[in-house]
Amino acid sequence: MASNTRIVRVGDLFVGGGHRPPVQTMWKEPLRADSLRAVADRARLLSDLGCGILRFSTPDMEQAELLGALAGMVEMPLVADVHFDWRIALRCMDFPIAKIRVNPGNLGEPWKLREVAAKASDKGVPIRIGVNAGSLPVDLQHEPDRAVAIVAAAEREVAALDELGFRAVIVSMKASGVEETVRANRLFAGRHDIPLHIGVTEAGPLVQGCVRSAVALYALLADGIGDTLRVSLSDEPENEVIAGTEIVALATGTRQGADIVSCPRCGRAGFDTHAFTERWRDRIYSIRKPITVAVMGCVVNGPGEARHADIGITGAGDKVIIFRKGEIARTCAPVDADTVFGEELAKL
Repeated sequence: MASNTRIVRVGDLFVGGGHRPPVQTMWKEPLRADSLRAVADRARLLSDLGCGILRFSTPDMEQAELLGALAGMVEMPLVADVHFDWRIALRCMDFPIAKIRVNPGNLGEPWKLREVAAKASDKGVPIRIGVNAGSLPVDLQHEPDRAVAIVAAAEREVAALDELGFRAVIVSMKASGVEETVRANRLFAGRHDIPLHIGVTEAGPLVQGCVRSAVALYALLADGIGDTLRVSLSDEPENEVIAGTEIVALATGTRQGADIVSCPRCGRAGFDTHAFTERWRDRIYSIRKPITVAVMGCVVNGPGEARHADIGITGAGDKVIIFRKGEIARTCAPVDADTVFGEELAKL
């Protein structure tokens, strides 16, 4: 089900109004002047994997300046994440920053938000009101129903911006619990046409975080709630992007990148599917067209799965078979599997 929220432009992306939800991730370290080129290069790799928006913490003016320098090196829309000091948000908007995220729980007096909104309006920069259950405004911290408190905090800031005539607003309401996150977003979506950035904050390490995020985000997207999303993990941003793009693909029923079908492996395996998948994962997921890649370990399910994929590789005794478009393309020794598979993949 597609969202029917208003459309907000973030860089060259349109968020809301039924557009496909862009997947976001967040840079995990402080920026350094001597590493901006490396950050820009990795940002391009994240984009290749399906990342649409990249957010950065800006805890001080130095980080704001470095983010501004980086913005001129990266085509992907960059977001400045601002807490406590509204002046940092003002400085970030002197650069080609695509969006400002503010936290109503710690920005301070209402006039500070007005200052940020005034400059954002002049610059054509949208604002994300990012409410987290762990940093609610003081007067809402003792509300027994945290989902209600989260929504109240968001609605307060929305009303303040609405009074200023500022409508380029995106809202996020996150908790570490799935039920609270889903309920807060459903409550808000039932009252407003504002685009929602959805996610479970502090979701946990890779496996736990992916499970929690998948349960919450799929439920919301299936209801037509959610215009952009992040899978927050105590892990690498690449894994956040891969998980997010998979959730969007399953929830929308459409895939813009590759799908890997891989064998969990058992004692029959004559081919190390785990190692092969790990080596090829990022390259396959960087293919931005809807192909299916099968990586299978033995002759039980391998040939059948591989034949139904656009390209597949399966173990077969002391050999490896590569299928392409349902037909056997090559047979080789396992030691040559990477080379032969790469040659056949390039033909797709």
